[in-house]
Amino acid sequence: MPSTRKPTRRGERTRAAILDAAAPLFARHGYRGAPLASVAEAARLTQPGLLHHFPSKERLLLAVLEERDREAMRWMRDTWSEGGSAALRALVALVARNTTTPELVQLFTVLVGEGVSESHPAHEYFEERYERLRGSVRRAIAQGQDTGEFRTDVDAAVLANLVLAMLDGLQIQWLLDRDQDMTAAFEAFVRILLEHLAPREEG
Repeated sequence: MPSTRKPTRRGERTRAAILDAAAPLFARHGYRGAPLASVAEAARLTQPGLLHHFPSKERLLLAVLEERDREAMRWMRDTWSEGGSAALRALVALVARNTTTPELVQLFTVLVGEGVSESHPAHEYFEERYERLRGSVRRAIAQGQDTGEFRTDVDAAVLANLVLAMLDGLQIQWLLDRDQDMTAAFEAFVRILLEHLAPREEG
């Protein structure tokens, strides 16, 4: 029977140190290019010591992604509006925040590229993550349509895909050239999108 004991404070600190050590290595080298031995060394542990907390490299990878996602979701809960134009404008603030966490942006960009392969351990994680993100943006647009803020003759699901494609594309360009102002570019995109969504005057 698996243990139901809660981790000790020391154990929690060790787990946090391992996650902090693993994230930049996965971001720089990808899943397959970051050996557990390097993670253990960066966390100042032996490899058996690391495996005591994360029994496999796959478990470690998913824990890194989930922890970094939780940090982003905590921030989004404080800024994300229920829907409509306020929700889309909140995404501009998210992009601005991402410019302050380049390692996090690179982590997800590198791993989602690897994760398109069905054999990758994070494939299912990213499938579910994108489904969740598409749903959030789609609901925000649909709520704007329900309240009359947005026109109703556009497909909210299609626009949600477009928003995520713009976010991902701008992040890739920014990682390749940090002189690119992805916040300004995404803000311009949201402005164009809101103009497109504005109800048309009759007549």
